[in-house]
This record gives sequence, C-alpha cells and structure tokens, in this order.
Amino acid sequence: MKKINILILPIVLILASCGGGAEKDIDTLISEKNVKEITEKRDALKAEKLELDAKIKQLSDAIEKINPTKKKTLITVFTAKDTIFNHYLELQGNVDTKKNIVITPEMSGILKQVFVKEGQRVSKGQILARVDDNGLSQQLSQLQIQADLAKTTYDRQKRLWDQKIGSEIQYLQTKSAYEAQQKAVDQLKVQLSKTAIRAPFSGVVDDVITEQGSVVGAGQTQIIRIVNLRDMYIEAVIPEKYLTNVKKGKDVEVYFPVLGGKPMNAKIRQAGDFIDPNNRTFKIEIGVPNKDGNIKPNLTAKLKINDYTNPKAILIPQSVISENAEGEQYIYIADSIQDKTAKAKKVIISTGKTQGDFIEVVQGLTDGNAVIKEGARSVKDGQEVTIITKK
Repeated sequence: MKKINILILPIVLILASCGGGAEKDIDTLISEKNVKEITEKRDALKAEKLELDAKIKQLSDAIEKINPTKKKTLITVFTAKDTIFNHYLELQGNVDTKKNIVITPEMSGILKQVFVKEGQRVSKGQILARVDDNGLSQQLSQLQIQADLAKTTYDRQKRLWDQKIGSEIQYLQTKSAYEAQQKAVDQLKVQLSKTAIRAPFSGVVDDVITEQGSVVGAGQTQIIRIVNLRDMYIEAVIPEKYLTNVKKGKDVEVYFPVLGGKPMNAKIRQAGDFIDPNNRTFKIEIGVPNKDGNIKPNLTAKLKINDYTNPKAILIPQSVISENAEGEQYIYIADSIQDKTAKAKKVIISTGKTQGDFIEVVQGLTDGNAVIKEGARSVKDGQEVTIITKK
C-alpha cells in the first residue's frame, strides 16, 4: 500500500502542474494585457537573475581559489637601468658664407672691359673688369708732366738754396708748388684706380651680371658675383629658452638631405648675444668643412644640437605612461616577483626630456625596477599578474 502511495504522489504533482493553475508563458501574459500579472512575472524573473548572478560569482571565486593562475593578466616587463642620456635639439638651418658678394663699381660710366668669365677662379686683388675713365688717364698724363716740371724746378732751387744762393722764399715757393702738384697727381691716380673692378678675395666667379658696354652707376649696378666656398657656415635661429644650453663650442650633428651620405660632426663657432624681440630667438653659426665644394650657399641643413646630458638617466617608452584625474603621470611596476608571478604596483612619476619614443624619468623610478610594458593598460594596483617575458 505504501508503495502505491509513493507512485501516486508524483503523478498528482504532475497533474497539478498541468492543470488550471499552470504558469502562463510570457507571450500569453503580454497578449492578455494584465498589468498586475506582467509586473509580478517581471519581478520574479529579476529575483531569479540576482540569485543566478550570486551563484555564478560563488563558482568563479571557487575556481580562482582552486586554479589562481587561470585568470591572471599576462604581462611583459623590462628592467629600468641607469644610462647616459643625450638630448638633442633638432632644427633646420641654411648654409651661408662670409665670402659671397656681388661687386659694384666705384665709378659711373661705361663698362669698358670684362676680363673674366663664369666659373673662373680668381685671386684677391685681380682685376675683373674695367669702367671707362672718361679721359682721366689723359688728365693724369698732363698733371704728371706739370708735376715733373715742378720737381725739376724744386730740385734746382734746392741746390741753389743749399749753396746759400737765392732767397728762402723762392725755395719754399718751388717746394710748395711741387708738393701740391704731386698731391694732385696722387689724387687723380686714386680716382683712376677706381675704374678697375678688383676681386676683394680669392674665389670663383659665380655670375657675370652686367655685360660689357653697359652703362653702370657707382655703388648701384651689380657687375659680378664672386663666391669662396672654403669658409662655409650654417646659420640657424634658436628659441630663447635654450639660451643657457646652446653655447659656443657645443657639439652639433649636421646632415644635408639633398647631398645624402652620413651626418658630419661640427661645433657652434658663434652664439648671438642679441634676442630678436619679434620672435624671441637668437642666432648661431656652425662652421662646416667643404673640401669637395659640394656645400653651396642657401643649402638646407638639418641640425641636432646636444643641449642636455644626464649620465645616470632612466628612460622608458612613453606608451607605458598613463595620467590620472589630477594630471599626475603614473606607471605600473611588477612587485613581489616570485618566479613568474608578481603584483602590479602603481607608481607616480615625474618626467623630463623626451627623445623619440622614450622619455626621461626624473623621479619615482630607481635602477632595477621591473616596469610593466605589455599589459600596462590592463592591470590595476595590487592585481596579481603573470610575467611571460622579462628583459
């Protein structure tokens, strides 16, 4: 009899669940538009969800305790080391030379002769061209004849005066006449010398600007450009904030993009003492050797000036640095390392100068710290992590 009752009880329960009191499905509830029943159903489902979430968390915590490495964040680290850090100010400059000049005549007139051609090498003082003297040479010849006569008269009068013959006034008059005539000759010679256009320094004729036979004006008409490529330099403008770091004698790495090849090493030979009020900059000059003559005036050069050196700097990639709401910079280091397991530790840092993708850390890191690189954006302070690569 007991056995029969045990079998009947489940059947009764099944029939009860399938009878008139059976739970309605969601579609039926919605179609009946009974707000009270719909609300009750929603609240019941919410309660079931909360109960399920709690059970899922309980199971996850159990898994974490049983297998703690399964859900740890994988990271890579590198060791922070003291190293020499040279910071470079990178900018652009233009090549120039002190010996690049356009020559103009000292006397107006017709350009009578041009003795040189483009590309010709000339020496200092060499006559390059000549302007018509407008009859000055003839005047000089006449003055010279008069000067010669005045000298002869003076010499004779001097001999007589040495013998105490004649009057002193006659001697002085002939002497004065001779000296005046000679000064007139010398003055005219100076004027005549201005008809010759000479090279102010040794170099190469770059351009013959005015053709022979043209009328030229003193100090106005450009005749010839002469260039000397031996004493070349690069001029660049530097922001005033680098005034104390960019000085005479500083090392500079010079590169000419057009010429290609390797960069050359040079030094700052002059640093300006004047700050331009318009753009708050000062000028520097960098001497560059030009043995092959390939460096030309106005050529563009790229410069790297060593403006800062730290013999014990710690450099890290900028990509591992984050910033908090207060504007502080921070990174994560691997702390309490045991084999491949560690804890992520948040460290506030202060940074200095940058060079490429790296930045100098001036405070917060010490030599030997294991800085988290890959995975730095995924960890939290105090979180357990697994190290997969260490450098």
